[in-house]
Amino acid sequence: MLKLRDGIVELYRKVATSLPPDVEEAIKAAHAVEKKGSNAKRALQIILENIRLARETVRPLCQDTGVPVFYVKNPIGISQMELEKTIIEATRIATERIPLRPNAVDIITEKNSGDNTGIGFPVLYFKETQGSTLTIDLMMKGAGCENIGQTYKLPYEELKANRDLEGVRRCVLDAVCKVQGKGCPPYILGIGIGATKDQVTRLSKEQLMRKIQDVNEISSISDIEKRLLKEINSLGIGPLGFGGKTTALGVKIGVNHRHPASYFVDISVSCWANRRGRLIW
Repeated sequence: MLKLRDGIVELYRKVATSLPPDVEEAIKAAHAVEKKGSNAKRALQIILENIRLARETVRPLCQDTGVPVFYVKNPIGISQMELEKTIIEATRIATERIPLRPNAVDIITEKNSGDNTGIGFPVLYFKETQGSTLTIDLMMKGAGCENIGQTYKLPYEELKANRDLEGVRRCVLDAVCKVQGKGCPPYILGIGIGATKDQVTRLSKEQLMRKIQDVNEISSISDIEKRLLKEINSLGIGPLGFGGKTTALGVKIGVNHRHPASYFVDISVSCWANRRGRLIW
């Protein structure tokens, strides 16, 4: 497990210091369409410079290195308990070496563990697979954008949102309008729809692992993703809330079956620094 541990440390380094190519390209495309001399264009130029410097100097993209969230697909026969121990050990090493900001705070004592480990920290999700390959996906989720996420229970009378995709659309637009540029846009939005609150919160965050250019296999969902992206970008909130054409880079929706009497929608928001990466072992 030592080699795997070191591989996870390097995954941390990559994710903390180098934005995924699809996200960077989307930011470059947004910069190209913003008005010359505008605050929006200047904000995106500063973001692009930040991305370049972080990669060249191998330093974190943001001072808030976030909450580490792992999605692990492990072959049958590999112990999840051993994988958890290895990830936690790698987290302690990565915190010191990269370095990462220590973000794990005890709820009772308010004491920071100093190494990004604690009860339920980092966040770990495991799924057993039939294959022979171990896949570890890591997201480093900043608190600023995490705090602006929203959960809705449909129907929602205030928005005239019923239990359908139009109701989902109204919820997403309401969530973006409420935050008015908080959480460092341009955003990537992950939406989860399903039967229970815990189910949709996990599902919405998983959508943030999808690439910007990814197309939903369900045509009706793909259509509303595209429509929402266009509508969000017409709100005029813009990069870092300075106004402009680019409030979001992508909208990704995941669905589960629901109970006849419940319809939950959760919206996870990523800032422009959608830090994610994969280790295949």
